[in-house]
Amino acid sequence: MEARIDRPANRTFLPRFSLTSGAQGPLIGLILLCVIFSFTSDHFLSIRNGLNVLDQVTVLGILAIGMTAVIVIGGIDLSVGSVLALSMMVMGWLARDMELPMALAILLGIGAGAVCGLASGLLITMARLPAFIATLTMMSVARGLANILTDGTQIVGYPDWFTALATVRNFGFLSLTVALFLVLVVVSWLYLTFRPSGRNLYAIGGSREVARLAGIHVGRVTIAVYAAAGALAGVAGMALASRLDSSQPSAGLGYELDTIAAVVIGGASLSGGVGSIGGTVVGVLIIGVLRNGLNLLGVSPFVQQVVIGLVIAAAVTFDTLGRRNNR
Repeated sequence: MEARIDRPANRTFLPRFSLTSGAQGPLIGLILLCVIFSFTSDHFLSIRNGLNVLDQVTVLGILAIGMTAVIVIGGIDLSVGSVLALSMMVMGWLARDMELPMALAILLGIGAGAVCGLASGLLITMARLPAFIATLTMMSVARGLANILTDGTQIVGYPDWFTALATVRNFGFLSLTVALFLVLVVVSWLYLTFRPSGRNLYAIGGSREVARLAGIHVGRVTIAVYAAAGALAGVAGMALASRLDSSQPSAGLGYELDTIAAVVIGGASLSGGVGSIGGTVVGVLIIGVLRNGLNLLGVSPFVQQVVIGLVIAAAVTFDTLGRRNNR
């Protein structure tokens, strides 16, 4: 007689086949924000400002794609901001000091991010460290290495073709870095929604033990997810370096919190098993629109931090209440 394993009622093992599944509330909130700022600022609804918002959220959005997968499996990654900085510095150091071709330096910079993510995954699966501690360790190590490479100094000046990736809008519309972000959104959504290996992430987040009994290699998948998140942090680092025309060891400070906030605001659950790429994009846009709209109104950056903090608290509260109601 085949044993039956009951699934907990408050866990989601398979994603719904909707781009914004679980993010209807945040999507409504985003629309309301746009309506409010359109009445309070004459410049908010302009095409130029909309493109500026897309440019501003590209780095955060790329980071958030990787963080979505991490949170879906029930993990957390506090190192993405530091890994971003390390990837930037590795790329700049290799291109300037080691005189490697720029394209190769970019690939190796992204590879450095993937190695950092791989190390975090190994610490979690092999050393059995909590994800919080493992990625906190990597956050410190990556930031230190980013400063060691150039003794804490920034690298300024890259080839014109590299800076054009983020500063030139093709056909007057999208820069190549924004286009890359949109491609990553589509690819990651297709993977999480339609690929069995993508749906396995939801199973792991729902219950690691049940996933293991179902034949999923939980350890391998966890390592792969953290390595992918590290690689995406490297890609985000390249996008930021292109936008700034420089590599800075202090880059990415606070990005890990903004990234987690975007994913949670988009409807993902910190307990794992729930989340979607569409929801994450909505969360990223909410943070981007909030900052852009408040900047247009001349609101202090310190007040903006308070507002975003309140939005995060509200999102987590709604998530907690929703899970209680599902029990």
